[in-house]
Amino acid sequence: MASTKPGQRKLQILQALAAMLEQPKGEKITTAALAARLDVSEAALYRHFASKAQMFEGLIEFIESSVFGLINQISEREANGVEQAHAIMQMLLAFAANNPGMTRVLIGDALVNEDERLQLRMNQFYDKVELACKQSLRVAVTQGHGNEADVAARASLLVSYVVGRWHRYAKSGFRQNPTEGTSLQLALMLAA
Repeated sequence: MASTKPGQRKLQILQALAAMLEQPKGEKITTAALAARLDVSEAALYRHFASKAQMFEGLIEFIESSVFGLINQISEREANGVEQAHAIMQMLLAFAANNPGMTRVLIGDALVNEDERLQLRMNQFYDKVELACKQSLRVAVTQGHGNEADVAARASLLVSYVVGRWHRYAKSGFRQNPTEGTSLQLALMLAA
């Protein structure tokens, strides 16, 4: 452990935690199991994180920075509001497919019996995703697609759809790819 830089060890801890979350059975992760996986003591974990909740916060920060960075790129690249919303939903589904362990954080499975502020933070994440979707749908309205009165309901429907696909993916033991067949489904939900 002495040969590892502090920031690098922190990243290794988060990567090991995410890998443990990829186990389909979804058993509760203990710091003892995490330490054993890394071949370090629990005390070594606590030199980098004050609590297990802080470790999960690290995963949530990764999710937030990745997802919102990609949403910003999509918004800058795609001028068409409908295409923006479609691309954002596809990206959210692909993010889960590429990060199965993070999917368990996204749906809250990994946060059960953890500090309740973690689930509150994920709820804020959902709100921000829905806000980004509303912004794309409002752009679509200015381009003659849809009605302003429907924007909130449509954004809520789209986010609920994505969360449902995440749940299905996690509950299938990561076998049911969340992106499968979604292009047509999203097109139908985005049709005026």
